[in-house]
Amino acid sequence: MKQQTRSILTVVLAGVWINASEFFRNQILLNAKWVEHFQSLGMTFPSAPLNAIVWVIWGFVFAAMIYVISRKFTLTETTLLSWVMAFLMMWLVTWNLNVLPLSILVYAVPLSLLESFVGSYICKKMSPK
Repeated sequence: MKQQTRSILTVVLAGVWINASEFFRNQILLNAKWVEHFQSLGMTFPSAPLNAIVWVIWGFVFAAMIYVISRKFTLTETTLLSWVMAFLMMWLVTWNLNVLPLSILVYAVPLSLLESFVGSYICKKMSPK
C-alpha cells in the first residue's frame, strides 16, 4: 500500500509541475501569440473553462506516462521519450492543422524540454524503488 501511495503522490506532484509549467508558458508568456495567430485564421483562441479542464487532464495523463516510462528508462531517455511523445507529436499535428504559430517554438521548445526534464526528475527521484 505504501508503494502505491508513493506512486500516486509522485504522479500528482509531477502533474502539478507540468500544469504549472503549461499555464505559465501558454497563458502568461505566449497567450498573445496564440490569440493573434487564431485571429489571423479567423478563429477565436479556445480559452473556455472546459478547455482548461481538458489541458489539466492532459497534464496529469502526461505525468502518469512519464512515471511509467521512468520505471524502465534513464532520466535522459525518459525526458526525451516523454518530450517526443507529448510535444513533438502535438506540434506536428497542430502544425498540420495550421493552428500552430511557429513563432512560439523559440520559447516552447526549451521550456517544454525543461518541463519534461523536471517531470521526469520528479518521477525518477520520488518513485518507489
